[in-house]
Amino acid sequence: MTARFVPPHPPRGKPVAMWRGFVGERARTAVYGWSKEAFRKRHLRMKVFAFNVHIPLDPNVVERVLLGNAGNYEKPRVVKKLLRPLIGEGLLSSDGALWRDQRRVVAGSFAPAAVDGKVPVFAAAARAAGDAWRPGTRDMAAAATETTMCVIAMSLFAGDPRLTSDIAMRHIAASLEGGNVARLQAVLGLPIVPLTPKALRGLRGQKFLRETLAAVVHERLPDGGAEDFLGHLIRALRERFPPEEATALAVDNAATFYLAGHETTANALTWTLFILSELPELQNDAAQEARQALSAGEGDPGLPERLPLLHRVLEETLRLYPPVPRFDREAVGLDSLAGHEVRAGDFISIWPWLLHRHEALWDDPNAFDLDRWTDERRHARHRFQYIPFGGGPRVCVGARFATVEALTVLAHWLSRWSFAPMPGREVAASGMVTLRPKGGLPLRLSRRD
Repeated sequence: MTARFVPPHPPRGKPVAMWRGFVGERARTAVYGWSKEAFRKRHLRMKVFAFNVHIPLDPNVVERVLLGNAGNYEKPRVVKKLLRPLIGEGLLSSDGALWRDQRRVVAGSFAPAAVDGKVPVFAAAARAAGDAWRPGTRDMAAAATETTMCVIAMSLFAGDPRLTSDIAMRHIAASLEGGNVARLQAVLGLPIVPLTPKALRGLRGQKFLRETLAAVVHERLPDGGAEDFLGHLIRALRERFPPEEATALAVDNAATFYLAGHETTANALTWTLFILSELPELQNDAAQEARQALSAGEGDPGLPERLPLLHRVLEETLRLYPPVPRFDREAVGLDSLAGHEVRAGDFISIWPWLLHRHEALWDDPNAFDLDRWTDERRHARHRFQYIPFGGGPRVCVGARFATVEALTVLAHWLSRWSFAPMPGREVAASGMVTLRPKGGLPLRLSRRD
């Protein structure tokens, strides 16, 4: 590929006041409104209400926060306050011994052999989705979400139909979109009360999901029922915790993996299809690779390894559009980050969106470039300048699951369908928690020969 392609990203200008992050487009889109300086400096420091916030943009400093001195940096209390109504004290929101115990419980379900065994499930979900399509226009953001919801339900929850319904999908979207008012209230130390229709829908969505997942868990007690992720989770937690606490943690982790397990992968699929729709020659090459790979076996564990080109496309897409554009830590004690004093209570905000496009770390950072993913260039980079799944001990336990799932689904879709952009429609990034195309991603679908 010789033509330079720069996919859309929010405009950059002068620094803006941090309170703007709670109003207007900045309150709807986390990656909107960053200044040019944010992509050039190595450390940003600012005051957000009563909080001191550090944004390290040096991979060595990011490594210290996430790995070298990770014990000093925990999930922020304000973030836990926001997450608690939905995912309680599950793996994503806990720290210390509780986090370590839960990580050990779930790790086996996401080991390489366990993930490879799920490739037939990924393939079945992808085929089922593609079978239902017809030539014409389709919102591929919605299609990706429906497919990854199906994958999670089949892979982790024995295919429970309550987790793949239209109403569940609507409530998930409402839960994610309704957090902005709650975010401001949490930062100000106020009680979280739904003050807008969107916030009220978000609260209803959280309530629906918690009640549904609690019902799924309670129906499996006391022995976990099926031999799947949820069954293993229930049994393992009951071995380590008192029954009441084990049940609560089972519900918390069911919510964590149900939400995090499908939303981020759906966004990765969506952005990859967007990129490929804009680069038809690359899309055709990826489709040819997919057909050859599938001809050797559609659902065998070796399928992802036969997709090197598609894997590079996915990696570069995750660089440009990391599904989670930011995550935060709170210092529990004194530290120094590249000469900047950090005190207990300070926030350390890690931004893959900024790191992945930083001018000091990448050549032509806003351009799509598959050559970044040659073995030579990959090994020359600092391992903490590309962190779509986080890093250190708390690196996403489902990173391999998400990657193998995405490659399998994309291979099946590209082998059968061609995707083209809608003329005149601009695509823009949106979202505060995860990064998705604003208003979905309608593409024109046609069957491949």
